[in-house]
Amino acid sequence: MLLLALDTATPAVTVALHDGTDVIASSSQVDSRRHGELLLPAVDRLLAEAGRALDAVTAIVVGVGPGPYTGLRVGLMTADTFGLALGVPVHGLCTLDGLAYASDLEGPFVVATDARRKEVYWARYDDSRTRVTEPAVDRPADIADRVAGLPAVGAGALLYPDTFPHVHEPEHVSAAALASLAAERLAAGADLPAPRPLYLRRPDAQVPKNYKVVTPK
Repeated sequence: MLLLALDTATPAVTVALHDGTDVIASSSQVDSRRHGELLLPAVDRLLAEAGRALDAVTAIVVGVGPGPYTGLRVGLMTADTFGLALGVPVHGLCTLDGLAYASDLEGPFVVATDARRKEVYWARYDDSRTRVTEPAVDRPADIADRVAGLPAVGAGALLYPDTFPHVHEPEHVSAAALASLAAERLAAGADLPAPRPLYLRRPDAQVPKNYKVVTPK
């Protein structure tokens, strides 16, 4: 087994390789404006570092968000392209689940990433492997009662200390955590979700309401 994992749902452009037993190589760069520029070179470097060829990859896992439209689609389209070219399955995993898994927290806690517009993408967990709410996007003040007293993980939590006063690492998701979680679930015979994006809201770029269509005569 050689699992290629990647995620571009947050400012982190992150890639990892997992051989079914352990992560054998990983890379993460935080740059919210260069997902498309950084992702493929990161994959090339990772394969070279591990001494593996791309055609040795037997499965792909990609973070499906939630995240902003522009960044999220880079990872999803790249994963789909690799899957088609190699003829291997492509699995999705919630990006928040990767953060929860990497935290290794045992009690109830919250994962929150930056959704911009003074909002966070968030979900609640019973432990590092068990999410108990669906991912959502909200203003921190609007969920303060629901997350009161709970530890929090993620860059979104760091931005709003009034709502999330007790923040734990990691700040950003890592493909290494996604790969390890996916390998663990696949080994247990679990079905992983399809690689479908969790946008949770409309993209920022939209057709103007009064847009006038001009057709040739």
